[in-house]
This record gives sequence, structure tokens and C-alpha cells, in this order.
Amino acid sequence: MSVPSSFAPPERILMGPGPSPVPASVLGALARPTIGHLDPEFLRLMDEVRDMLREVFGTRNTCTLPMSGTGSAGMETAVVNLIEPGSKVLIGLNGVFSQRLVDVAQRAGAEVTAVEVEWGRSVPADALQRAAAGRKFDVLATIHAETSTGVLQPLEPLQQLAERLGALFLADTVTSLGGVPVDLDTNQIDAAYSGTQKCLSCPPGLAPVSLSERAMARLSRRQRPVQSWYLDLTMITRYWGQERVYHHTAPINALYGLHEALRLVLAEGIQVRQARHRRNALALAAGLEALGLELPVAKEERLPPLTLVSVPGGIDEVRVRQFLLHHYSLEIGGGLGKFKGKAWRIGLMGHGSTRQNVGLCLTALGQALAAQGFTPRGDALAASAAVYGAS
Repeated sequence: MSVPSSFAPPERILMGPGPSPVPASVLGALARPTIGHLDPEFLRLMDEVRDMLREVFGTRNTCTLPMSGTGSAGMETAVVNLIEPGSKVLIGLNGVFSQRLVDVAQRAGAEVTAVEVEWGRSVPADALQRAAAGRKFDVLATIHAETSTGVLQPLEPLQQLAERLGALFLADTVTSLGGVPVDLDTNQIDAAYSGTQKCLSCPPGLAPVSLSERAMARLSRRQRPVQSWYLDLTMITRYWGQERVYHHTAPINALYGLHEALRLVLAEGIQVRQARHRRNALALAAGLEALGLELPVAKEERLPPLTLVSVPGGIDEVRVRQFLLHHYSLEIGGGLGKFKGKAWRIGLMGHGSTRQNVGLCLTALGQALAAQGFTPRGDALAASAAVYGAS
């Protein structure tokens, strides 16, 4: 075969469900010289990454580190370390990623009780309580930010239920970490995992995880070895801890990028960053509703980094996304699962959560809809501007 030319990706404005736009300084960090994974300078960087992750997660957990792999590797890590064959797990099912969590837990041998509720709504604690029927569980698991539906799950009621059930509380924070409050210690979350490509605005490839001392104690009492050698935290924590015992070659340059991404989060201020995500999400929602579009998620349950938008009748949703990509180099996402073909998912994550992107998306989407004969109900830009004027 002939040797292909170097790959030159197009410039895209990423406003889908992930990945999010990556700041120039993070891209620059990825290009720094590769050094060894046991080099003293790299070990120093590892310590700083671990400390910054604790700050962003809102925890003092000793076991806080980025796993090599995407957010799904984080899910696998949490599950295979805390679950053994026969473990009893309670999961609220309200979207694609909670369904994936059920699948992963069952593959690990868990006896899963899945409580399905309407997609586009959070999982009520009382529905889980009724399904538990007085039984004890090893783990209660939830998706804090369901990326397939744009729903933000309230944590406190589920934590209280987990305590009553004698269960560890496990939360998927893939699309919430860095964009909305997570606060592991305050919310008494025993295990959490995330991804770097959402609100942290780092390329995909690492999965931050954090386990409480209670979760680590559960891990130490396992009757069988962790089923995944690669994801076994009993070994990986020895590399990230003071022993520095070799486990696998760390993705060195990816960790350079995460270091810079976390540094930017903390430099902005976590609460300031979260407020920015809320403000821009409200402005986007106001503009979309002014266009005459329906947002199926109840206002009090909407996830600021990701907004679900119903496709109007008679509109070809794929043609709309193609229009945005062709005319504006703008990417939004289509629906997943029960929303496939029925909705768009618009992301305002991390570096991409800006007023400029809100305005661009509203303008471009209005034009894409008009090209199919859709008449907007009102002035989307004026509606979004009113939100900024009031904040």
C-alpha cells in the first residue's frame, strides 16, 4: 500500500455529548517530551495529578487516581473491584449508561435488581426502596449525570437509602465532574468514576476514580481476586502510592494533558466553573424554547453540561446535524436508546461552555430548522441574552 499523508483533522466546534473542546494549553502539554513512567519528574507529576483530582472530586480519599482508559474503563474499575459473584446490587435504570452499568455488574456475577423508570427523569429513592423490599444490598449504584438523557440525579436521597440498605454508594460522574457539584465526601459517595473528555476538557483516554476507606475495606475483604488484572486497584494503588510498584506503562503524555486540564479547573475555581455551566445552560434552554423547541427533561432535573432537545414533527434530525457540520463545522449529538431519532443532545462542557457557543448554536440550529420549513416561535438570541442580563 502507499504511505498515506499525515492526518490533518478538521477544526470542529464540539457541542455534542463529548468529547468537549480542548484548550490550547492542554494540547500543548500532550506534545511535551515523553519521559519514563518511573522517572522522578513523572512521579512528581503523578502526585500533583492525584492531589488535584482529590480537590476536584471534593474528597480526601487515599484511593483517587486516573485509570488508563475511557470513562467506561472507570465504570468497569468500580464494578469489578467492589463486586464479586453473588454480590447484590441495586441500580436505578433511566438511560443508556445506567443500562450499561447493569450489564457490567451482571457480567461481574452480581445479582442485579434494576429499577427502570421513565427515561428523561431522575430515579426516585422511594422506587428503589420499594424494589429493595427490606433486603440488604452490597452496592447501590446510580448515574449522577445520565449523558443519554441530560438528567441530573439528586444524590442525597439515594445516599440515605444506601445507608439504610447497608450498601456502598457508587456514582457515575462521567458528565458531572468539573461541571456540577460532585462533592464525594459531603455526599458520602463510596466509589465514583469519571472521564476526562467531558467537563474536564481533556482528550479521552483516562478515567478518574475515587474509592472511600469503606470501599477499600470492602476490596480488602474480597473472597476472590479482582476478575480484571488490568483494572485491579489492589495492584494499581501500589504504583500510584509510595511504593511505586510497576503495574503497567502509564499513558505518560495523556497524564501531562490531564495535569494541565486539572490545573485550569482549579485556576478558574470549581464553584466559578460550575456557575458558568449553570448560566450557559439556562441561556441555551431559554433560546431553544424561544425557537419553539421542547426540552423533555423537567427544569429541576436538567443536567447543565448537556441539554436534551426534542426533534419537532416533520424534521429530519440527521439532516439538521449534517447542516450544522457542513455550514458551521458545529457538532451536536443525536439521541441514544429510547431517544434515538427523536432528540438532539447539545453539550456545553468545560472549555466549550461559553456564551459565544450558546449564540452560535442557537443561530445555526435556527437556520438548519428553517431549511426544512420550520418557523421559529420567537427570538432565540434575545431570550438567551435576557438570561445573561438577569444573572
